[in-house]
This record gives sequence, C-alpha cells and structure tokens, in this order.
Amino acid sequence: MKAHHLSALGRRTEDPPISWLLAMALGRPQLVSLAAGFTDNKSLPREKVRRLMREILSSPQTGQTALQYGTTAGDPALRQLTSQHLCRQDEQPASRPAYSPERMIITNGSQQLLYMLTEALCDAGDLVLVEDPSYFVYLSILQSHGIQARGIRMEADGVDLDHLEGVLRDLQRRGELRRLKLLYLVSYYQNPTGRTTRYAKKAAALQLLRRFERAAGHPLYLLEDAAYRELRFGGEDIKSALTLNGARDRVIYTGTYSKPFSSGARLGFGLLPEPLLSAVLRIKGNHDFGSANLLQQLLARTLSSGLYLKHLDGLRQRYAYKARLMREAIERHFPAEVQWQEPAGGLYFWAQLPGRRATGMNSAVFRAALKNNVLYVPGELCYADDPSRRKPNHEMRLSFGGATEDSVRQGIARLGAVLRNRPRGR
Repeated sequence: MKAHHLSALGRRTEDPPISWLLAMALGRPQLVSLAAGFTDNKSLPREKVRRLMREILSSPQTGQTALQYGTTAGDPALRQLTSQHLCRQDEQPASRPAYSPERMIITNGSQQLLYMLTEALCDAGDLVLVEDPSYFVYLSILQSHGIQARGIRMEADGVDLDHLEGVLRDLQRRGELRRLKLLYLVSYYQNPTGRTTRYAKKAAALQLLRRFERAAGHPLYLLEDAAYRELRFGGEDIKSALTLNGARDRVIYTGTYSKPFSSGARLGFGLLPEPLLSAVLRIKGNHDFGSANLLQQLLARTLSSGLYLKHLDGLRQRYAYKARLMREAIERHFPAEVQWQEPAGGLYFWAQLPGRRATGMNSAVFRAALKNNVLYVPGELCYADDPSRRKPNHEMRLSFGGATEDSVRQGIARLGAVLRNRPRGR
C-alpha cells in the first residue's frame, strides 16, 4: 500500500529489528531466545514492589500524590536521589555542578531520552559517530530521522582513538564537520560486545571533540549511555564522563532503572547541558508532560529506603551465575574456532565465526538456528550503514538476561549444533 501522504519521517522509518525479535521471543513458546535483552524474571523485585506500593497508597497524602500528574522534568525527590546515587558511584561531592538535579530529566526509560535528544539536536542529513558495532535500537532512531551514522572501530577497552581522530580529520577535510553533532558511547558492558570504555579513553575522546569544535562551528557532544553500568559482576567500576573537565557543557549522560530494577517500571534519566536540556524538556512536554508519577514515587521510595542497593547486590550475583552458565555451555558446545568474549557485567556475549561465515538474517546459519528453535541477534544489525567500510556479517549477540538456566544451556547446545553442522549457503 502506497503511503505518499505520510511525512518524510513516517515514510523513511523502517521496521525496528527489536520489534521483530521481541515478537519472536514472545510468540513462539518452543523457541529459546538468546536475542532479546530481557531482564531476569527470578530477580524481578515483586515482593519489594508490593510492600512499597502498599506503603505509598496507605496514606491519602502519599497515595493521592502518586496517582496524580507530576512535572515534565520528573519528581524532585527522585531527581535528587538519583543525583546523590551517581555522585556516590563516581566518588564526587554532592555539590558537583555536573550532577545537579536541576540538570536532570526523568524519562520513560533511557530510550525516550535518546529519541528526544535526537529530535532536539539533529536534522536530517546530520552526522553522529557511533561505536562499530553499536546499540542497534539507537541506530534505528538515527535511520528514521535521516541521520547518517559513522562507525568508529572498537578495541578491547573502547573506541580506537586513532580511528576517531582520523574520521574527524577526514570530515574536516571534506567540509562535512559542520554536520557532526555528537559521539555516542555505550560505555559500560556495551550492547552488543560487553566491552567497557576505559576512563582515559573517555577523557581523550572528549578532548578530540573539543579540538575540532572550531571547525565544526558548534558544540560537539559526548553522549555516554550507561544503561548497563550497575550490572557489574566483575572488576572495578569506572568513573563516568561526568567527572571530566568540561563535562557540564559537553557531556550528556543517560542511565536507566529498567535494567537494574524492573524493565516493566520503564524509567530512565538523563543529565544534559543547556540549551539541550530546555529543548528536550519542551519536546517531552509535547510527548507526555511527565513520566508516570506512580512509578517515580515507587523508585524514589526504593532508593531512599536502601532496598535498591540491596536488590543490586542480589542481581549482580544472579547475572554472574548466568554468565558463568553461558560461558561453560559455549566452551562445551561451540566449535573451537569460534571466538567469543566473556563480559564482566551486562547481559551479553559477543561471538565471531571464522572465515567470515555469515550470521545475518538471510544467512544459512540464522535460518538453521530458527529451525532448531534458537534465536540470536545477528551482528550485522549492530553496525551502521557506513559507506566507508563493508558491514561485517559474521558475528552474533547472545543474551543470558531473560533466559532461564535451562534455556541458556539448551539454547547454546542447539546453536552449537548448528555451527558444527555448517549449513550450506550464505
């Protein structure tokens, strides 16, 4: 059916891969999904939430407040508590301006923040630098807005700084630097690779952006997506880019309560510099004039009561256990030539097949996996449509987040059988 009457954005927007993957995971009970980044069902804080909701609704004052509209920016108490929580994580004084609750907005998950930020900052034809590979849902947002994503190669500890500088110089030489708006990093236990960006690389990346600002003619922002930061079960925490010199003016930080507390609660937050903050607040006012106040009251009480930190302790142990199960299953069932990386946090393993053996949605491997009732995220979905390089098509993202222990074992065993059989075709 032709749709010439739709807007340019409406005509341009493609079906997001995440929608199809989620539908497959929920619509085929026999399918083991190692694709969707669901959180662990056993860890969801059902009893804690039931108790806290009873406390909130037991009083007319707190109950009526929770069931009424809130503000566009978000509940002041939740913003204050979130600011304090971030300061503790980064070992910063609460008075640090970059963490001010006045710079914070509460959103419907961090996904809404990414969408609104794109609307506020970018026009069709603009450029955004992303890790190569990157979070494929954000790539879909950029595609729908007509924004070109340019991939920056990744190393084990984050983006390749030499490549980043080379891309910036190339854009300057071509006269395209004015189209560039930001560098997007999923800096903790990255989706999809599980890698974490070293602190020194964050600092160097921000310095590079500042160096090219004059040629760009406008600010170049560092957008740090810390959605998986609190799912750390190995190693030490790394300070955020908010601690860097100049962060208040050039760093955009986004986090979420969906992954570490409840994906059904669907609350996230962002810290933004002006004038971006005001622009995003205006856009959010048009979206929904404030995220669900009842959920904000729930999260505020969870943080203030200490239940949030207690929940995190158990959650990290749970994910450490499930990551170990997946590692053991991979070691047992995958061919030895498959390369994979074990994360120290987050929800994902990243596997690379030998000989450029294709894993994309049209590949023999993907078709055979579906026939064998196991689903993964094809690595090709995680790469931008960057004309400067050929899109890789020999990798896969495997999630242990929402799968049960038996599903992790069965799914990897089924996938291992597919990889050993080497189906013909692409």
